[in-house]
Amino acid sequence: MLENMNRRSMLKKSAAASAGAILGLSLEEKALLASATQRRADNEAGAEAKALSKGRIGKIKVSRIFAGGNLISGFAHSRDLTYVSALLRSYFTDEKVMETFEICEEMGINTAILRLDEHCIRIINKYWNNRGGNLQWIAQVKIKERDVETEAKQAIDNGAIGAYVHGGVGDQFVAAGRVDLLAKAVEHIKKRGAIAGLAGHSIEVPMACEKAGIDVDFYMKTLHSHNYWSAERQPEHDNIWSKTPEKTIEFMRGVKKPWIAYKVMAAGAIHPRDAFKYAYEGGADFICAGMFDFQVREDVILARDILAGSLNRQRSWRA
Repeated sequence: MLENMNRRSMLKKSAAASAGAILGLSLEEKALLASATQRRADNEAGAEAKALSKGRIGKIKVSRIFAGGNLISGFAHSRDLTYVSALLRSYFTDEKVMETFEICEEMGINTAILRLDEHCIRIINKYWNNRGGNLQWIAQVKIKERDVETEAKQAIDNGAIGAYVHGGVGDQFVAAGRVDLLAKAVEHIKKRGAIAGLAGHSIEVPMACEKAGIDVDFYMKTLHSHNYWSAERQPEHDNIWSKTPEKTIEFMRGVKKPWIAYKVMAAGAIHPRDAFKYAYEGGADFICAGMFDFQVREDVILARDILAGSLNRQRSWRA
């Protein structure tokens, strides 16, 4: 207690001394000080102007690039490299995950898309509670024919601001003609006060959902070019996730719901400089990108510069 009182007393004396020193300055010195202060303010304003831009999904303000969660969950599309997922699980300790989240927030990313599993629930709550983090969480959930509610409820009860139906599940239900179950999942998520989305690798997912008039808050749809060496290789072996990018771009142009593009780097096959530009110009309102801690700063700078530049974008921003 005494130590704190002494510290406060010293701070007051220091502040008083600083004020006295300013009063004792000449007019020229005051002018120089004012100029330096203005420069600092201009620099801060410039930094704010260069900040990563944001949009809205429902009432939620979200950054134009999301942090993806597959890497943190120890899951990677790694073609035939069987050791990669184990390597990721070893690399992404709790400390490293939270460090990565902190860098994301520092660079202006305010939202992460994470799988719904015990690991993610535990670590995002640890980050919020132990580190004072503010990163928003949108959860990837799965549904079953007789249960469209359980996973979404679990995610929202654990702090998720939104949830969306997993892309693979969306593909399967649309192919089976069960769009009605996707509609029920969206309705349930929204009733719980969260933003609700549907995902798909196939363009048939948003096509079917738009035709059915499902009131989603956002879509997640894969988008990447085929400008990498393994894109067309057959048999397919975990090497392509957006089989009809041109068709996706064309259809999504007329969709009024916000669109989060994912798998934009084709699981590391395309440089983010090219991948981000292709996705934003193709009409995506947001990008979900899996990133190591050492990639976050570069990726955000690339996204920020692309967004601030001249985009050949045909689709209106929907968020």
